[in-house]
Amino acid sequence: MNSPKLPGTGLAAWLWRRPRRWYLLGIPAGGLLAFLVGVGFTGGFFGGLQYASTETFCTSCHEMNTPYQELTHSVHYSNEFGVRASCADCHVPPAFVPGLMRHAAAVVEVWGHATGELDTPAKFESHRLELAQKVWKELGANDSAECRSCHTPAAMAFAKQPAAAASAHQSLAKNGTTCIDCHRGMAHTLPAGG
Repeated sequence: MNSPKLPGTGLAAWLWRRPRRWYLLGIPAGGLLAFLVGVGFTGGFFGGLQYASTETFCTSCHEMNTPYQELTHSVHYSNEFGVRASCADCHVPPAFVPGLMRHAAAVVEVWGHATGELDTPAKFESHRLELAQKVWKELGANDSAECRSCHTPAAMAFAKQPAAAASAHQSLAKNGTTCIDCHRGMAHTLPAGG
């Protein structure tokens, strides 16, 4: 006949019992284990976010080969300064919460990949304007935060710019325009009607 276990015995009790050894600082094994698991999950989460912002991840879907090839022929990829923008630099807001929301919204893009929505160059071209307008709308809504994470008007050499460009850049905040209002098709082919 089995006798019932008394409360406070067994693995759970051992995990949460206060240790008597001074070097354990009174931290129960269960508390230490919970802390380590939390650190592991947090590190895994941030590591996953970092990986999801790499070109390797972005171009792992064959639909992104066309935009990636266009990027490689742009000034954002190859220039005299040796500065290269990656996919995430232009498509993921630099602030944590908006960037996290953008990654979450990408589930729709994963669904499009799984269903073959853009699985041929012809399908991609037929959706190019729609895709571009979506990005332009996002950039307009966040005042081109992705652009401004690299291009700051305060650091621009207005004297070296054409007069019209210098004037436009100096008055960005005053007239309600943002980078994407003038700079479309910088890294990718500008769609017809765009």
